[in-house]
Amino acid sequence: MISKCNRPTRRNLRIPKQLLIADSTKITVGMGRLPWAPLKGERAGIKLHGSLVADEGCLHQVTETTGNCPDLLSCEDIRGKHFILVADRAYGKHKLFDDYLEQKQQFVIRLRDNTHFHEPIPRKRKREFAGSIEQDFTCQLGTKATLSQHRFRIVKLTDPDGNPVILATNLHKPSAEAIAEMYKKRWQIEVFFRWIKQHLNVPTLFGTTPNAVFGQLYTALLVYVILKFLFDQGNALVHQSAKLTFAEFDRLFSLNNLPTEWTVYLTSKFTLP
Repeated sequence: MISKCNRPTRRNLRIPKQLLIADSTKITVGMGRLPWAPLKGERAGIKLHGSLVADEGCLHQVTETTGNCPDLLSCEDIRGKHFILVADRAYGKHKLFDDYLEQKQQFVIRLRDNTHFHEPIPRKRKREFAGSIEQDFTCQLGTKATLSQHRFRIVKLTDPDGNPVILATNLHKPSAEAIAEMYKKRWQIEVFFRWIKQHLNVPTLFGTTPNAVFGQLYTALLVYVILKFLFDQGNALVHQSAKLTFAEFDRLFSLNNLPTEWTVYLTSKFTLP
């Protein structure tokens, strides 16, 4: 029902947008293998930039570059204004936030710890901060030379190790605690890239030309998409007692040791009439 609501209805019901998590992963090898993608020293490498719809684990957009390409340059290709963009410090350029505001791109992006805050004004609250939240205020970002045109909301908190985490956003209705929870969803794309590297043998590049390298990356992504599709469809059909996590499904599938109900589902899925 929610997916069929039009935009005015969604606004009236205050149905939040889905979170879109953006990040990249780098794969490095010796310079001799990829001379067309040099990095510092005697290394070479390529990058896979991607965005993931939080909670669903579905890929939204993917693009590829050489390893020395800043993440910020690929952000335009993997974001979407119908989502709330969640990203780390590599995507936190102050001037870009002004563009996001004009383009109606909502975001929650981590800032560098040395970010300058111009004329901060604390936001009013009726309750004390919960959890690790320390501050919630609005300000312009940057020094005089890089000062943002608009004011943005800043939420300061600490991570489990006590390190500072500074989040910038153009969302004003959610609480500071809700903003922090949005950013915590970012771990999902870290898990996704780790899964790609560990299970699909991506760090071992089979070719040296751009077509071979990037073809291998996209083949790996296709395998992930197919497995995720089978998992989502199967988990919705099997009995509650047979439901699995994606990690469990992947492990048992590779061992050819899925529960009987899953085996029946997969057999019927791929049996020709």
